[in-house]
Amino acid sequence: MVETMEVSRLSGGEEDEEPITVLTEARHLETITAPNTAAHSWRLKERMKTVSVALVLCLNIPVDPPDIVKTQPCARLEAWIDPLSMPPPKAIEAIGNSLQKAYERWQPRARYKQSLDPTVEEVKKLCTSLRRNAKEERVLFHYTGHGVPKPTSNGEIWVFNKSYTQYIPLSIYELQTWMGAPSIYVYDCSNAGIIVKLFEQFAEQHEEEWKHKGTSGGSSPPPPSFRQCIQLGACGAKEILPMNPDLPADMFTACLTTPISMAVRWYLLQNKGKLLQGLSLDIVDKIPGQLSDRRTMLGELNWIFTAITDTIAWNTLPRDLFQKLFRQDLLVASLFRNFLLAQRIMRSYDCTPVSSPQLPPTHQHPMWDAWDLALELCLGQLPTALRTEDPYSHVHSPFFEEQLTAFQVWLDLGHEQRHPPEQLPIVLQVLLSQVHRPRALELLGSFLALGPWAVNLVLSVGIFPYVLRLLQSSARELRPLLVFLWAKILAVDPSCKADLVREEGYKYFLKVLADPSMPAEHRTMAAFVLGVIVWEHLEGQRVALQGSLMPLCLEQVSDPHPPLRQWATLCLGRTWHHHPDARWAATRDNAHEKLYTLLSDPVPEVRGAAVFSLGTFVSSLASHERTDHARAIDHTIAITLANTVTHDGSPLVRQELVVALQYLIQMYESSFLTVARQYFREEMVDLSPQSLTSSTDSIMSPSNSISRVFSRQGGRQVTSPNQTLGTSPDTSLTDYGHMSPVGVKRTASTHSISSLGCSNVFSGVSTLSYSGMYCKLWQTLITLERDPFPAVASMAKTVVDYGRSKYLNKKKQVVLTGSRDIMEQKVESAPGTPVNKPIFMPGESPPSTLETSTPTRSRSRNHLNNHSEENDNGFMKPLVTTEFVEWSAKTFILPRQKTNDELNSPSSPLHGYSDRSLNSRLLAESEERRSVGTNKLDDQVFVHRNPGPPAVLLFHPIHPLLTVADKSNVTIWDVERSLRVSHWSNNNVGSSCISALSVINSGTPSTYVATACDDGSVRIWKDVYQSSHQATRDPPILVTAFQATLDINPATRGAGLLLSWEQDTTTLVTGGDSRTVRLWDLQAERRTMELPTGGDSTSFITALHSHQAGPWIVTGFSDGYVRVLDRRLTSNRAVVRQWREHSSWLISAHLLNASQATTKIITGVVSGEVRLWDMRQSNSVQVCAPNQEMTAMATHANAHLFATGSVNQVIGVHHASGSSVNVIKYHEGFMGQRIAPVSCLAFHPRRVLLAAGTTDSYITVYGLSRR
Repeated sequence: MVETMEVSRLSGGEEDEEPITVLTEARHLETITAPNTAAHSWRLKERMKTVSVALVLCLNIPVDPPDIVKTQPCARLEAWIDPLSMPPPKAIEAIGNSLQKAYERWQPRARYKQSLDPTVEEVKKLCTSLRRNAKEERVLFHYTGHGVPKPTSNGEIWVFNKSYTQYIPLSIYELQTWMGAPSIYVYDCSNAGIIVKLFEQFAEQHEEEWKHKGTSGGSSPPPPSFRQCIQLGACGAKEILPMNPDLPADMFTACLTTPISMAVRWYLLQNKGKLLQGLSLDIVDKIPGQLSDRRTMLGELNWIFTAITDTIAWNTLPRDLFQKLFRQDLLVASLFRNFLLAQRIMRSYDCTPVSSPQLPPTHQHPMWDAWDLALELCLGQLPTALRTEDPYSHVHSPFFEEQLTAFQVWLDLGHEQRHPPEQLPIVLQVLLSQVHRPRALELLGSFLALGPWAVNLVLSVGIFPYVLRLLQSSARELRPLLVFLWAKILAVDPSCKADLVREEGYKYFLKVLADPSMPAEHRTMAAFVLGVIVWEHLEGQRVALQGSLMPLCLEQVSDPHPPLRQWATLCLGRTWHHHPDARWAATRDNAHEKLYTLLSDPVPEVRGAAVFSLGTFVSSLASHERTDHARAIDHTIAITLANTVTHDGSPLVRQELVVALQYLIQMYESSFLTVARQYFREEMVDLSPQSLTSSTDSIMSPSNSISRVFSRQGGRQVTSPNQTLGTSPDTSLTDYGHMSPVGVKRTASTHSISSLGCSNVFSGVSTLSYSGMYCKLWQTLITLERDPFPAVASMAKTVVDYGRSKYLNKKKQVVLTGSRDIMEQKVESAPGTPVNKPIFMPGESPPSTLETSTPTRSRSRNHLNNHSEENDNGFMKPLVTTEFVEWSAKTFILPRQKTNDELNSPSSPLHGYSDRSLNSRLLAESEERRSVGTNKLDDQVFVHRNPGPPAVLLFHPIHPLLTVADKSNVTIWDVERSLRVSHWSNNNVGSSCISALSVINSGTPSTYVATACDDGSVRIWKDVYQSSHQATRDPPILVTAFQATLDINPATRGAGLLLSWEQDTTTLVTGGDSRTVRLWDLQAERRTMELPTGGDSTSFITALHSHQAGPWIVTGFSDGYVRVLDRRLTSNRAVVRQWREHSSWLISAHLLNASQATTKIITGVVSGEVRLWDMRQSNSVQVCAPNQEMTAMATHANAHLFATGSVNQVIGVHHASGSSVNVIKYHEGFMGQRIAPVSCLAFHPRRVLLAAGTTDSYITVYGLSRR
C-alpha cells in the first residue's frame, strides 16, 4: 500500500509543483563580466542649422520660356498665387513673400533673402553675403526657373541681364564657389536632374583645385566639402514639369513647403466622384485649425503626415542616412519629409523627383494607404466642421490608436527573428499626446525589454530628446514608465548621464527614490539610474551630493526587496568613489557602519555590493588627504570585512573582498612590509642578493613557510586591542583557534586553511595596536590565495605577489646599502588608534587637515604608501578589478527570460536516461524492493576499472548513474550501458583528498555534483551528467566553491569533510574531523547555523546524516559516541540524545523513517558492530556483530537493508532486523571478478543496487539475482 501511494505521488497523482533548485542564478551560469553593449552611433556627430535661405525666382511674368510649349489651359499658380491676377511687378513680389512665409513655417528663425528675376551679379552678391553671415552653418538656395529656359547639359541655369532682354547662363560651378558648404539646393525647374548629376562632377573639380593649391605652397583653409551638399530636384533629366491646370505650376515647391494643402488637393483629384462627393478643390484652403495645434483638424493632419513620412523614411533609408537627413537639421528634415510626398504625387504625372543623396522609391510604401485613410476620415467631417465655429469639434482620427495596436500585435505575436517594427517613429510622435502617452510609454518599455538592439533602435529613431523632456512632467502615473525607460537607456548607453545632469533630469529620479509609495522595483531602477549618473562623473557626483542622494540610499539598504538593497548600496559606493567630499558626508551619516549589516545579507549580490561599496569607501581618499580619523575608519572596515566575509559561501563576494583589501595593502604598504618582515624572518637566513633571487619561491610560499612554523611551534591566534572593531556574529577568523597540537602533522593530507594563521613569529609585534590588524589582513589574503575557487585564488595571488615583490625589493635595498631603517621600522601605535582617536558625532565635520591632531611624520612615513603607482589625480591604480557592478546591470540590459521546460527536451543532459515512463520505472523499483526477501543481492550487473582507487561512491537518486571519487578525480559511470559518462579533476589544493559526494538538484536539468575534501572545502560542478549520445562532451564546469569548515583537526587522518544534502530546504549539512556541525544555505550561499556537538577534544565527527523530512542530524564520533542534534534548538542545547555503546570509530550513521515519530538510526563501527537505535529509547534496540572488521558501510533506507565491507574481501548484506540476506566473498559468482579489500559501498536510493569499490580500483555493482 505504501509503495502504491509513493508511485502515485511521484508520478503526478497530485498537482505538480515546481522543483526547488539552487545555484541556478545568473551568477552561477555565466561569467561575471561586463555585458557587450556597445551603443550604436545614434548621437549626431554634429547638429546643423539652416540659418540663411536664398529665394531665387526666375519667372519673367508673363513671358513664357522659349523652349517650353505650354498647354492651354495650363498650370499657373506660383506659391498658390495667380500671377495673372495682378500686375507683373506686384505679382512676383507677392509670390516671393508667399514662398517666404511657407518656408518660415518650417524654419522661422532663418534669415531670408529674395532675389526676384535676378542677374548674375545679384545672385553672386546674395550667395556670398549669406555664406559670410552663416559661417559654418547651412545655407539654402531655392531656385524656381519657370520663366527661363531649361538647364543646359553643361550644368548651367538661367538668369537675366539688367534690361531683361537676354537670358544669361549661370554655371553651377560658380554657384558652388559662392555658396560654399554646407549648403542645400532646391531646383524647381524642368530638366533638374541634369544639374544634380553635374553638381557631383563640379564638386570633384573643386576638390582637385583645392589640392593643387595646397601643394603649391602656403597655408590655406580646408576645402569646402561640396560632396556633402544636399540637392532636391523637381524632375529627372529630360523631364518637363507637369502642366495640369488643377495643380500649381510650382507643384514641387508646393509639396516641399505646403504638403498638407498639396496632399489634400491631389487626393481629391485622384478620388473625384468616388467616396467623398460634394467636395471641391476650393475646400482645401478652408480646413480649420493651425498646423502647430494638434487639437485642430489641420494640425492633426500635419501630425499624422509627419508620423507617416518619418515612418516611411525610417523603414526605407539606411540608418546613417536617416540620421543625416531627418534628425540633423529641422528644415532639412521637413523638406525631406515633404520630398517623399513629392515623389508620390509627381510620379503620377510622369515626373521623377531626384535628390542627392539619392533616396530609394517610396511612392508605393504601404503607409501611404494609412495616410489616405486618415485623409478620408478627416475630409468626411469637413462639411460638418465648417458649419461650426469650434475648431476642436471634429472627431479625432483613430490613426495613432490603430498604430499603437499594430505595435502591440508585433510585440505579442512577432517571432524572435523578426524585422524591427515599422511603427517606432509613430510611437515617438504619440509621446507628444497626453491622451496616448501612457500607453505609448508602456509599449515602448515592452519593446526596450527585448534587449540592447531594441534600445539602440529607439535611440537612433530620435526618441531621446522626447523622453528627456518628459522628465519635466509631474504626472505620477508616468513615473514607473519613465524610470523603466531610462534604466534601459542608461544600461545600454551610459553617456546619456551627461544630458541628465545638464538638463537636471537627475532630480526626477531622486524624487522617485524618495517616494515610499513607489514600488520597490521602480525605486531599484531609480537607484540604478542614479548609480550610472555618479559613476566616474565628477559633476554627477557633485549634484547627487547636493541632492541628498546618500541619505536616500541609506534609507533603502534595509528594504525587503533585494535588488533595491543591492543597487542602493552600489549607488553609495559609486557616489563616494574617488570623491573625498562624499566620503566625509557619508562618515557623518555613519554610512559605512550601516553597510556592515548587509555583509550577512541572505542574497550574495547584496553582500557583494556591500563589500564593493566599503572598498570604494576606503579608496575614496587620495594619499595626501588621509587623516588619522580616516585611517581609523579604514582599519575598522578592514577588520570587519576580514572577520565577516573571508569565508563567505559565494565566490562573487570573496572576489570583491580581494579588491577591497588591495586598497589597504597599497595605502599602508610600509606597515604591511613590516609585518611581512616578521612573517618571513625565520626563512631569510642568507640575505645576499644571490640567495634572495634563487630562493624567492620557497621563501614566499605560504604553504612552505607556515607549515614549517607550525611543525615547530603551536598555532597561537594573535589578538590585538582593536580586534572587537566591526565584529559580527560570523567571525570567521576566530575559527583559527582550533589548531593542531604542537609538532603533529597530517600524513596524507595538506595542511588545512586553518593552519595559515599568525604564529609566534609575530610575538615581537603582537602587543602593538595595529600589528594584529595588519597580521589579520595578511592572513586573510594568504587564506584567499588558497581559496577553492580559482578566480578568487588568482586575484588574491596577484595582491600577495605585489606585497612579496615590494618586500623583496626592499630587502635587496637593505643588502645593497646596508641600511636598516627601511626594514627595521615598526608598525607604530599612531595617535589615531582606536584607543585615543578623536570621536566625531554624526553631523560633525571631521578635520580636513591633520596638522591639528597629529604630526605629519607618522602619516607620511609609517602609514601611507609613497611607492605604489598612482593616477594623475592621486588615487591608487588597482591591482585587481572585477566587473561585478557592470555585470549586475545586465538585469536592465538583457531581454526578459522566457520560461522553458528543458527536463524532457532532447538538449537536456539526462534526456538519454528518460526512455521509460516515470510510472513504469517507479513500479519496477517498488517491485524490486519487495523481492529482497526472496532474492539475493549478488548478481553482478556492472564491473569496470576506475581510473583511480575509489574512495567515495554515490548513485544518482533517480537514474542508474554511479559517481565515483578517488583521491582527486571524479568519474561518472552508466551502470546500465556499462560506459563512462564523464571524468574530471576536482582541482584539489595541495594533497587534499575527496571525502564526500552529494547530488544537487536531482531530477532537474540543473543537476550538479558536490564534492567535499578533507581540507574543509566544497566544490560544486555542473554539466556532469552528460548524455552518452552526445558526440562531443565538454568538461564539467565549476559552479561554486567555498570553505565549509575551518576547524578540521589536522592531528589525525579522519573521515574528512562529510556532507548531507537536503534539497527541499536547500541546506547542506557539513561536519567531519571536528566537533562542530555547520549548516549552509546554498540558496543564500552562506552559513546559517553552527551546532557544537560536545565531547572531549580528542574525539571528532566521523559519520554524519540528516534528512529534510525531520529536524534531526545524527553524528558518529571517533570515540564511539552517537549524538543526535535538533536544529530547532539553540546551539548549546542542540544535542538531544547521545549513546555510548560503541567502543570504536563510527563508519556510518543513517536515519531511518525520518519523517515519522518512530525515527530509527542505524550505525556501524570499524570493529564490525552494527546497532539499531530508537530515538525514544536510551539504549540500542538491536545489535548485529559480524565476525570481521568493517571498512565501509551503506544503508538502503527504502529497502531496509545495510551492507558492510571489510579488508577480508567480504561484503555482507543484511536486513535492518539483523538477518543476513547474502554474503559476497572472494571469487563469488560464475566468472565473477575477484573482490579486493573493500574501500567504499553505496546503495541506489530507489533501486536495489549495491555498488562496491575496492582497493584495486575496480567498481562492481550488484543487483538482485533472478535465480
